[in-house]
Amino acid sequence: MRILILNADYPRFLAWLYRRRPGLENECYTAQMAARNASLFGVADFYSRNFAGLGHVAADIHVNNPWMRAAWAREHGLAVTEPPPPGIHAARNAIPGWLQRAVAPFKPVLRPLARKVGLSPRLDAEAEKILLEQIEDFKPDLVLNQDLFHVDTRLARRIKQIGRPILVGQIGIAPSRGEDWSVYDLMISQMAAVVDFFRAHGARAEVVHLAFEPAILDVLPPLPQQEFDVTFVGAVSADHQLRVAQLEAVARRYDLKLFGSGLHSLPASSPLHRCYQGEVWGVEMYQALRASRVTLNSHIDMAGREAGNARLFEATGVGAFLLTDFKDNLHTLFAPEREIVAWRSVEDCLALIDRYLADDTARQSIAKAGQARTFAAHTFKRRVEEILTHIA
Repeated sequence: MRILILNADYPRFLAWLYRRRPGLENECYTAQMAARNASLFGVADFYSRNFAGLGHVAADIHVNNPWMRAAWAREHGLAVTEPPPPGIHAARNAIPGWLQRAVAPFKPVLRPLARKVGLSPRLDAEAEKILLEQIEDFKPDLVLNQDLFHVDTRLARRIKQIGRPILVGQIGIAPSRGEDWSVYDLMISQMAAVVDFFRAHGARAEVVHLAFEPAILDVLPPLPQQEFDVTFVGAVSADHQLRVAQLEAVARRYDLKLFGSGLHSLPASSPLHRCYQGEVWGVEMYQALRASRVTLNSHIDMAGREAGNARLFEATGVGAFLLTDFKDNLHTLFAPEREIVAWRSVEDCLALIDRYLADDTARQSIAKAGQARTFAAHTFKRRVEEILTHIA
């Protein structure tokens, strides 16, 4: 089959990617795609390369990258409005820190309202036109849409009209309500509650978890030693209240290194400010995980009692010792106390950090077993096989 994966990137990541390689925005589409994939951020080309590994023809489109879109359009003789340089684009799309702090407590309420009135991410008319031209050019038999907000159901219906491809949607959070999901042949999510939502709304849906790409280890730079006792890599915000409480307790006792985003949303009194190491993306994120004696994980509040975030597989995949929050389904992914370790309360988390920082042998044994489990059960190759089985 010909398989096309649609995805979108965080604006902060795009600003970082183009800042670290000045002039990239003026290079050809292929060069920009190669630089994007080489960053190893997010799922990079992990789905497409594994579909290709099974004998299919696969490609990616990053639907909200204006410089890649413009390059493709120019190379295919299409008129396109030239996007501003990356620095100006980032500034235009930035939300002032004071405003983010002011609205942070109201984000759970404002999010569905913003989508309803059209303030959620959505491609403009020119971007939609070019995306449809790209799809027409590739002629996919299957489209895997991993961004249901930029590519909403209205646009998905236009995509479906181009050769009638099998349409699969993937999402990890509660989707927009009031939409007709029947355009999709299959919806997938790592969260059973999201799968139940789609089924309740008449759509076919299955649980497909996130994953790790073992080939990452072939390109990561050598790591001389584990230099951090305790780390957390990820976001802190109003959507992560349990996470923030846990991390603040850890920060009061240990030399926690915090890598990620959202610190501006926390009060100045939070001890996490002194732990902050900046944002890390892709390669640098994996290196931070590998450099940790103990790396922490906790799920977004809306995950409820389900485990399934990307950090489970990223951390274990690179061989880090993972201390994660207990969830009812965690045992279906890893063997607790043998492949990962789970905490049930803040006090429990602190005690487990004490225990495993003092026991190198046990910590290293668990990290090794966790990596073996991820390599055996949680790779992108396994996931694309699952997706193909569901559409067979």
